[in-house]
Amino acid sequence: MSLQAAYQTFLAESRELLEQMESDLLQLKSRPEDAELLNALFRSVHTVKGSAGIFGLDQVVAFTHVVENLLDNLRQLTLCLTPALAELLLRCRDHILGLVETASEPPSPARLEAGAALIAELERCLSAGTAEPVGGDGPGEGADAGGDAWHLSVRFGREVLRNGMDPIAFIRYLGSLGQLVHVETLADALPPVEAFDPEDCWLGFEIAFRGDVTRETLEGVFEFVRDDCELSILPPGSPLEAFMQLIAERPEDDERLGRLLVTCGSLSEEALERGFAGRRATVAAIAEEPVPEAETDETSARQRQVPRNRAQASQFIRVQSDKLDRLINLVGELVIASAATELNATASGDSATMEAAAEMSRLVEEIRDSSLQMRMVPIGETFQRFVRIVHDAASELGKDIDLQINGADTELDKTVVEKIGDPLTHLVRNAVDHGIEPAPLRLERGKPARGHLRLNAFHDSGSIVIEVGDDGGGLDCARILAKARERGLVRADQELSTQEIHQLIFEPGFSTAEQVTNLSGRGVGMDVVRRNIEALRGTVEVQSEPGAGTLFRIRLPLTLAIIDGFLMRVGSESYVVPLELVTECIELSAVQREESCERNYINLRGEVLPFVRLREYFGIDQAAGRRENIVVVQHAGHKVGLLVDALLGEHQTVIKPLGALFRHISGISGSTILGNGRVALILDIPNLIQRLCQREGELAARLERAQR
Repeated sequence: MSLQAAYQTFLAESRELLEQMESDLLQLKSRPEDAELLNALFRSVHTVKGSAGIFGLDQVVAFTHVVENLLDNLRQLTLCLTPALAELLLRCRDHILGLVETASEPPSPARLEAGAALIAELERCLSAGTAEPVGGDGPGEGADAGGDAWHLSVRFGREVLRNGMDPIAFIRYLGSLGQLVHVETLADALPPVEAFDPEDCWLGFEIAFRGDVTRETLEGVFEFVRDDCELSILPPGSPLEAFMQLIAERPEDDERLGRLLVTCGSLSEEALERGFAGRRATVAAIAEEPVPEAETDETSARQRQVPRNRAQASQFIRVQSDKLDRLINLVGELVIASAATELNATASGDSATMEAAAEMSRLVEEIRDSSLQMRMVPIGETFQRFVRIVHDAASELGKDIDLQINGADTELDKTVVEKIGDPLTHLVRNAVDHGIEPAPLRLERGKPARGHLRLNAFHDSGSIVIEVGDDGGGLDCARILAKARERGLVRADQELSTQEIHQLIFEPGFSTAEQVTNLSGRGVGMDVVRRNIEALRGTVEVQSEPGAGTLFRIRLPLTLAIIDGFLMRVGSESYVVPLELVTECIELSAVQREESCERNYINLRGEVLPFVRLREYFGIDQAAGRRENIVVVQHAGHKVGLLVDALLGEHQTVIKPLGALFRHISGISGSTILGNGRVALILDIPNLIQRLCQREGELAARLERAQR
């Protein structure tokens, strides 16, 4: 790993730690004395500080050191976490994030000024309690040497240099926390010249350190290489037994290592001789004892092994997203090639070839599912960001709002997660500003003063549904309609259904706000919501009840790459629908075909099923075949039939986006390549259902006007 790659890892981990810090702080506002949260908060800041020190980011280290002191006082209960202090720490968290994000650039004057102001506030808080940081572990009884100095023994792993780490940087950072009394460098493990690899690290250090720190602080210095080094820390005044155990555990010659500890000042000559004499006496006593028969050479060797202080191997690895996208693209091409192979095998009629092609198709399907699963991430991380957004927006408006999150473990494609954040932000901010009323008005309406905002996610019919709901005043349909007529969006004599009125809020520039605020009122936001969701092949529905609140329901596909599809044919054209939307397929009888000639619905087991004639919808001139079939699809609680000529069965579908020229064609969401090289269009079922409902609504309105 290069230094630049290590730096990018530091940035990613720092962002995660600071996000966790924000989450812990928001939880601490309601549980200010939760010791676990306070410790977690301290660890986040401490780890960021230690990692920044390794890369020489002095601005980050200096600022986080002050924050760390205050958090240490909170842990020791010498300070109390008040709402004002929590707000200050949230601003400090934002400042640290800014310092980390711009660490490669010189700090701007504005950032320096903001940091100085925050440090001044932190120091005022510290002066109200115990301003001094908590000291380290006290001297143990029976101390033989070392006085007030810590002793650190570290052996770096062979891969440290290859991973972009500089061992000297850790020692340099340690020196910034106190005084390096003495440092001894060991290279005893160096191999012969002919076996020497300059990229291997063979360094070890014995260090005497004096400083007002804790063991946790010293461990944090080596946090970035904790899995790739052996570290022992002995506090000031440690007993002789602890040093003798250290000597026994290290691979160097005991006599040489003991003399190095004396040179460091951690042990006296007398203490070292006493320790060696005690060990010799113990060995002699053991030698005189009979060896139990059950003991074997293997057991003795195992007892003599040097214990290793290794952390458990991580269960996760970081993979660059572009590499993952490349993998998915290749899997998509593999799916297309597999379909062509299976088609050719079927045409050949050779049973062995057909069997091999079927087996390959099964394996490709498993590879496809496993690859797509790698792209699936829980939406909880996206939801968690809105805790801070709601907190800040509610504070700015003087409202008391509680955010409830459900379905955080629901998984969907990482690309969808990345692109859904902006629409959700608009919906959440609008709910805080427009939806939920101020506390006095809520009390006047018989509601609790605290408003409730809900984020929920769940799977439904092969899609993911995300809901943003509030218990506010709901949408004022009369006001929305009046504003739409004022802006010329609706004719004065035009009558709209409640759902159509709700959809008006997604028009560009539309707003019913009486005044512009920092959060909303300019009419830019809800149109972005609909545009971004439709770009993801999704839909957004609105449900609102005056006085009870509003619910926005977003329905999105689970993935944007590969799906299980159902292949159909109309004339010579092929079409695909997502398999999870298909409920059943029906072959029309002669009677049903005759009855459906003059109407667009059939009787499906006592239920009226409207259907779309794809031949008419897409203007296919070829005459219908001897048989016609209806594919019944269901989406968002609505059932619709698709009238087609032939059913071609399941088909692994690699979604290819349409070009700019065809992007806005109604009823089509993409395309795919079949095994024979031809292109099949993927039907946009939500759009077809919406258009069908709109058509039926217009027919009903015309009938109603005709009856009048």
